[in-house]
Amino acid sequence: MALVYASARGKWVLTATVLGSGLAMLDGTVVNVALPRIGEDLGGGLTALQWTLNAYTLTLSGLLLLGGSLGDRMGRRRVYIAGVLWFTLASVGCAVAPTTGALIAMRALQGAGAALLTPGSLAILQASFRREDRSTAVGAWSGLGGVATALGPIVGGVLVGLAPWGWRLVFLINVPIAVVVIVLARRFVPESRDEQATGRLDVPGAVLASVGLGGLVYGLTEGPATGWPAVTVAITVAGALLLGVFVLVESRTAEPLLPLGLFRSRQFTAANLVTFAVYAALAGALFLLPVQLQLVAGFSPVAAGAASLPITVVMLLLSARMGRLSARIGPRLPMTVGPLVAALAMVWLSRVDAGATYLGAVVGPMLLFGLGLSITVAPLTSTVLAAAPDHQAGVASAINNDVARVAGLIAVAVLPALAGLSPAAYGDPASISAGFHRAVLIAGAVCAAGGLLALLTIRNPAPVATGEAAEEPHEHEDPALRCAACPVLTPHIKPR
Repeated sequence: MALVYASARGKWVLTATVLGSGLAMLDGTVVNVALPRIGEDLGGGLTALQWTLNAYTLTLSGLLLLGGSLGDRMGRRRVYIAGVLWFTLASVGCAVAPTTGALIAMRALQGAGAALLTPGSLAILQASFRREDRSTAVGAWSGLGGVATALGPIVGGVLVGLAPWGWRLVFLINVPIAVVVIVLARRFVPESRDEQATGRLDVPGAVLASVGLGGLVYGLTEGPATGWPAVTVAITVAGALLLGVFVLVESRTAEPLLPLGLFRSRQFTAANLVTFAVYAALAGALFLLPVQLQLVAGFSPVAAGAASLPITVVMLLLSARMGRLSARIGPRLPMTVGPLVAALAMVWLSRVDAGATYLGAVVGPMLLFGLGLSITVAPLTSTVLAAAPDHQAGVASAINNDVARVAGLIAVAVLPALAGLSPAAYGDPASISAGFHRAVLIAGAVCAAGGLLALLTIRNPAPVATGEAAEEPHEHEDPALRCAACPVLTPHIKPR
């Protein structure tokens, strides 16, 4: 039975998914502030610290599709709980790591656990709530989950400052949160799965996707830092080729890891293209902002991390409301206006320079940035999930997550070079500042392009005709796609 958002059980389901996905979001940002202390305690140099971050991203990106597919087949609640448990055990391993090599290995295992739980959190919402409440639930998930991302640098700064070994607390904080998530999930989250999935798991597809994405991400991470030596170029090209082989294999597999039929829906494809543009701009701007604030404006690491707090506050207040608004008026207008508002915020942010203050130069553009994201994220996420059949919610969520993360990785790798920021520039505040101004303006242009893309490609679902209110509409353009809720093949409502 579908849950009502305002019900007590609905609130507990939302809490369980927000806290669980928040673990993965938190560890994507909280470690940044701890890196200098990790280097002092364990040694290993700059490269080791880079891989402390990158090992997590590599396994998370490479295994997201597998995590979504496992949840759809084996039970989303079961795989979600397994991912939380795996993630927590790896976090304890990080906390007790005696060397940088051991820490990097545990971070890779953390990313694998995050790949199991991340797509499951959204798929559980999609499968658990009644259709008219899903946009609201996703909006609340976006706003509340964003708190973990924004608070990560601040929490990390506080914990690291407690003692020389305080960086280990950054990982141990996951344990009590995970216990709460597991208890709530077992008690309140209903089990769901793709009842149409038959046959074996697509192991060749899982290997090709993981290794291909891993090679591509490795190249994009190492290439800009090392000047693209031949071995890095070869690994990057091999990763891209393996992803091409992956697509070919998926087109010929009876039970594919990546159902290419999803992309027959113009709505699904368009929403993922908008996701790529918006998240590339977001990642590029927020990657360089802490550097500008610390090395040019003189902010402390914790103060620079706090720059994103206004985004969190606005998203917490508005995301659920924007989800409800999108459900009433359709996603096209919010997904057009939101990126344009965020682009204006990036233009405003380009004024941050030496002598900038938090109140004078940071709060304003960050509030506007938060408004743009609040308008965008919930409708965007809901559109991706609504464009896929309900029984494929897990893999649809995993695809969208991967698109967002790969967009961020590409932006972080390419944007500094486009803005004229070379490795040598990091020793010159004037060069950093000039490059930051250009980079943020480029990111703003990409974000605005995402809004225009939404205007041209996203369609609002047609309203249900009078007398058909009891029938739940399905927003799939391909009438041959069959939903789990449909007893027979019937044409679905097409976007207008």
